[in-house]
Amino acid sequence: MQLIPCIPSDFAFYIFVNLSNIVLANEDAKSKVYIVYLGEKKHNDVELITSTHHDMLASILGSKQASVNAMIYSYRHGFSGFAAKLTESQAQSIAELPGVVHVLSHSFYKVQTTRSWDYLGLSPYSQANLLHDAKMGDDVIIGVFDSGIWPESESFNDKGLGPIPSRWKGFCQSGQKFDPATHCNKKLIGARYFIDGFLAAYGKPFNATELEDFLSARDAFGHGTHCASTAGGSFVNNVSLSGLALGTVRGGAPKARVAMYKVGWEGEKISSADVLKAFDEAIYDGVNVLSLSLGIELPLYPEFDKRDVIYYGSFHAVASGITVVCSGGNSGPGAGTVEDVAPWVISVAASTIDRSFPTTIMLGNNQKFTGQSMYVGKDTGFVELFYKDRDDLEEQRYCEDITSNDTWVAGKVALCFTLDAAEEIIKQAQADVLKAGGLGLIAAKNKYIALSPYYDNSPCIQVTYETGTQILNYIRSTSDPKVRIKPTKTYTGKYASTYVAYFSSRGPNSLSPAVLKPDIAAPGVDILAAYVPS
Repeated sequence: MQLIPCIPSDFAFYIFVNLSNIVLANEDAKSKVYIVYLGEKKHNDVELITSTHHDMLASILGSKQASVNAMIYSYRHGFSGFAAKLTESQAQSIAELPGVVHVLSHSFYKVQTTRSWDYLGLSPYSQANLLHDAKMGDDVIIGVFDSGIWPESESFNDKGLGPIPSRWKGFCQSGQKFDPATHCNKKLIGARYFIDGFLAAYGKPFNATELEDFLSARDAFGHGTHCASTAGGSFVNNVSLSGLALGTVRGGAPKARVAMYKVGWEGEKISSADVLKAFDEAIYDGVNVLSLSLGIELPLYPEFDKRDVIYYGSFHAVASGITVVCSGGNSGPGAGTVEDVAPWVISVAASTIDRSFPTTIMLGNNQKFTGQSMYVGKDTGFVELFYKDRDDLEEQRYCEDITSNDTWVAGKVALCFTLDAAEEIIKQAQADVLKAGGLGLIAAKNKYIALSPYYDNSPCIQVTYETGTQILNYIRSTSDPKVRIKPTKTYTGKYASTYVAYFSSRGPNSLSPAVLKPDIAAPGVDILAAYVPS
C-alpha cells in the first residue's frame, strides 16, 4: 500500500456512493450513490463550502434544485466533498471537473467485537502503571463509530466525573427512544446517527419494524454498546455472567468521555457515505480518539480503486491530531486477511486473556477431561452419553449434520465432531439437540481453533479432537456409556495461556507488505462488557 500524500489546499474532495441493485421506474433508475472527494477544505466557512458543492453539482445536473434533490451529504468540517445520487455518466462528468480529487463508488462495511485490563497491567489498584499515569483517561473524548449505544447501561454512569471539557462541540441528537436530556450525561457526551447514505442505497424510507432498529443513536444490535463500554466504560462493581468472571467491569479509560456516532443499521449494514460523514463531524466535534470496529469484505480494494473511505476519513482525522484505532478484522486465520491497513491508523488484532472457563467432564469409567463452556446449570449427575457410530448413519457423526429430528439424542448428552471453526455451527447443533429432547452436547474441534465457550443453561462443552477421540473410545468400549458434567468455573493466571484468536485477521498487509499490519494485539475474546437487554 502506498502512503496517500498530503493533498494540496487547492484541491477539494467529493464522494459519491454506489447504490446497488435498486431499479426505479423513471430515468433516475440508473442513478447510484457516489462520493466526491475534494481534499482539504480551503477555508472554515462551512456554509460557503456547502454552497460550492451545490454549484459544482448544479453545473452537471442543470439546476440548483436538482443538486439539492440529489445531494445526500456535504462534507465540510474535516475536509471537503459530498455524497450524491448520480448516473454513471454524471459521475464521470464530475470527475473531470477542476479540483476533483476522486469520485468513489459507494460500498458497505461490516462490524467486527473485566479481567482484560488487569491482565494488561492496568489495574486501578496499582499506582505505578500506565492507567494512573494517563489519569484513567480523564477528559479524553473517545468517539465510537458503531451500531449505537444503550445509554441506560451502568457502564455509562458519570459518577465522579467533572464538567464536560470546554473544547467539546458535539451534542446528543434526539430520536426514537432517545432523549438527550435524560440519556446523555458527563460520561456519554455525544450521541448522533447517520443514515442518509444507507437509506439512499436501501431505496426506501426508514421502517423501524422492518429493519428492527431505532431511528436514533440507540443500539438495537449490541455491538456498539459493547465496544463503547470496553473502551471508555465507567467502573461497575460486582458484575458477572451468572456467577462467572465475577469482578469489576470497566473500560480501558474509565474516566474518559464517550461520543457515539451510529453508522450501523440493521445490525451490520454500514454505508461508506455515512462513515465519511461521521469522520467529518467527529473531527469538528473535538474527539481525541476514534474507535472503529468495522471493515470491508475481503479482498481489499486495490489502491487505485479508492473505495475505502476509512483511508480518507482517518487520514484527515490523524492530520487533525486524532488517534484512529481500527479492528484488524475477523477474517482469520489465513495469511493476508488483515483489513484496515492504512499506515496512519492503529490496526488491532484480537487475542485471548489469561482467563478460561473450564468445565469438568467425568466419564463412567472415572476418566476426567476438561472442556470449555459457560454452563451455569446444576451438576448433571451421570446420564447417558451417545455418539452415532453405525455405518449407515456415518454422515451424522458431525455437529453440522445434527438436526432437531434426531430422536436418538433424547434424554442424552451427544458427542459430535465439527469440521468448521464457526461458533454458529456448535450453537445450532446444541439447539437441535435440545429441540430433539437431548440434555447437552460435547463438541470436539481442531486444537488449533480456539475453544470459545458461550453462555447457556444447558451443557455445551467444547473439547479438542484429541479429547473427543478419547471420549469416543470410551463410548465404544462399553454398552452403557455415561457422562457427568459439572458447572463451569473461572480460572485466571498461569492456568490459561494467551494467544491470538483463531478468527483474528493476520498479516501481512495484502496491499503493501512493507507496511506491517496489524500493529498490535489486544484482548478481544470473551470480554464481559455492556450490551443491550434481550
